[in-house]
Amino acid sequence: MVEWNRKDLLGLEELSKDEILFILNTAESFREVSTRPIKKVPALRGKTVVNFFFEPSTRTRASFELAAKRLSADIINISVNSSAMVKGETLKDTARNIEAMKVDIIVMRHSSPGAPHMLARSVKSSVINAGDGSHEHPTQALLDIFTIREKKKKLEGLNVSIIGDIAHSRVARSNIWGLKKLGANVTVCAPSTLMPPGIEKLGVRTTYKLKEAIEGADVLNILRMQIERQSENMFPTIREYAIEYGIDSEKLKYAKKDVLIMHPGPINRGIELTPDVADGPYSVILDQVTNGVAVRMAVLYLISGRPESDESTD
Repeated sequence: MVEWNRKDLLGLEELSKDEILFILNTAESFREVSTRPIKKVPALRGKTVVNFFFEPSTRTRASFELAAKRLSADIINISVNSSAMVKGETLKDTARNIEAMKVDIIVMRHSSPGAPHMLARSVKSSVINAGDGSHEHPTQALLDIFTIREKKKKLEGLNVSIIGDIAHSRVARSNIWGLKKLGANVTVCAPSTLMPPGIEKLGVRTTYKLKEAIEGADVLNILRMQIERQSENMFPTIREYAIEYGIDSEKLKYAKKDVLIMHPGPINRGIELTPDVADGPYSVILDQVTNGVAVRMAVLYLISGRPESDESTD
């Protein structure tokens, strides 16, 4: 039987298939908690979780905060603008000072790839990567995969196309690692300037033609244009990108009748997705948000080191 023995969750690249499934199955039990009149269980009572975010975030930060509260943990939110780091304190010193307050879990988002890994080596507290630069975003991928499995009842053999700014997307990388380990077929589609060299080595099919990515796909995961991460203009105009790679109802004519439309948010409406597609019958975007709380509850619970026999959902 699989047990969770990791102190941290830093990425899906390092997890086994069984570990990923263990998180997904644990999330199944926590999803029911959100449907109760009183949406709280005592699983992490007495534990303290710190949200330590160096980049703007609405969904991920709120989702982790809500997940911690539903597990009865104490939660502290720290942004870099309100921390001692603006006075010159190093990341390691800031983290050690936070740890000295006897916190149990640090949820960290940072613009530099590998920052959560460095932090995890420096502190005894558990560390969860909530996104590090263009590297990984493990809990986003987990909630994406959870949603696909919920809707399609399987992952093995599914065709998943990830479309958009692949080069700057941590969501794409985590999804690729997770989906491939669980037996899905992954296609990535982007303009040549937004397709990272060597991406094929991860076992994905690449195409620069949107029609090829749409045809035969069970899932279309549409990425946000990461304009803030681009050091130079990687596409002539946003309007041209929308025409060539944005998903509208006309382009969906090439899709399967039961295709799923996903997006990690926030959506640039009219660029990656037209409003009728984002809000249409194929969209499971709001389901992703709902499932994100359950997945993050599962991650916080497992990372906390609670014994397997503990009555986590009572």
